[in-house]
Amino acid sequence: MKKLGLVVAVAALAACGQQDKGGDVALDSDVQQASYAIGYRTGEQMYGNTDDLDLDAFLAGLRAGAKGETDLPLAAEDMDEAIVAYQQRKMSERESNMREQGNTNASVGEAFRAENAERDGVVTTESGLQYEVLESGDGQSPTLSDSVVAHYHGTLVDGTVFDSSVERGEPATFPLGQVIRGWQEALQLMSVGDKWRIVLPPELAYGEHGAGADIGPQSTLVFEVELLDVQSPD
Repeated sequence: MKKLGLVVAVAALAACGQQDKGGDVALDSDVQQASYAIGYRTGEQMYGNTDDLDLDAFLAGLRAGAKGETDLPLAAEDMDEAIVAYQQRKMSERESNMREQGNTNASVGEAFRAENAERDGVVTTESGLQYEVLESGDGQSPTLSDSVVAHYHGTLVDGTVFDSSVERGEPATFPLGQVIRGWQEALQLMSVGDKWRIVLPPELAYGEHGAGADIGPQSTLVFEVELLDVQSPD
């Protein structure tokens, strides 16, 4: 499975490397068009993951394998060792980059939370959650067994928006017990009709792994949350 994964990745890189040469390829037949489309879509998905491969060497190996050649410059065991060594190096680089990014995010987030804690109206709980009441309601407060309906707008500390039901124009409904810890804590303190600004340290959000392309490791998250409804289980 590991070998197959790398083959897909390097095939994708080859496709990416040829994206600017689409006009040089004959695309007259159905097979040619399908071949190009498969290569492009695969490359589109894997773009950037193996950007340091030597394309000339890759294409030479691809042609040799596709033609079933047996007189090769590398023995099978040498190929396997080269693939494993490459995978291990890339993994080590990714882990190093994640640690560096995480340390930066942690420092920036800590400074942001320290400054935010000094603002009038901001409450810091024992867990490190910070909240500020923007609007007050007098409805029901949820428990972890409930589902909630809420509008929210989530940003990083620099203002980058990573998710927003407000921008989509439709509130979200979700089981409270299945969301990040900071949301679980904050929403249980809120009442229907409340609108709060909450700041979550990484340990109450996505921690050292982050989430998706926008939330890096050790990120502090900022939300404006409006609790619209509580749906208790039957």
